[in-house]
Amino acid sequence: MNIKTGDTVIVLSGKDKGKKGKVLSADPKNGKAIVESVNVAKRHQKARKQGEESAIVKKETPIYATKLMRVCPECGKPTRLAHTFLDDGTKSRLCKNCGKAI
Repeated sequence: MNIKTGDTVIVLSGKDKGKKGKVLSADPKNGKAIVESVNVAKRHQKARKQGEESAIVKKETPIYATKLMRVCPECGKPTRLAHTFLDDGTKSRLCKNCGKAI
């Protein structure tokens, strides 16, 4: 999975197509990610203590990572990622459009 927590992504398909957001959490095992203000569902929250009020809460739900594409911070375009090893032996992600390290 090419998407990590903290990345800026754009949604490619579905009801939220075209929306941009920051990845709040990624789940590589299931191939899903939670993106800020994307795929929002309403949940009913019951009051647990006396004096507390019940409410309808909006919550982001997981979306498949295949529906997301990383946005390059340098060129600002949605891009695929290239993986390469640097001289010091660390692995790096590169933008396919501009070639800069992400």
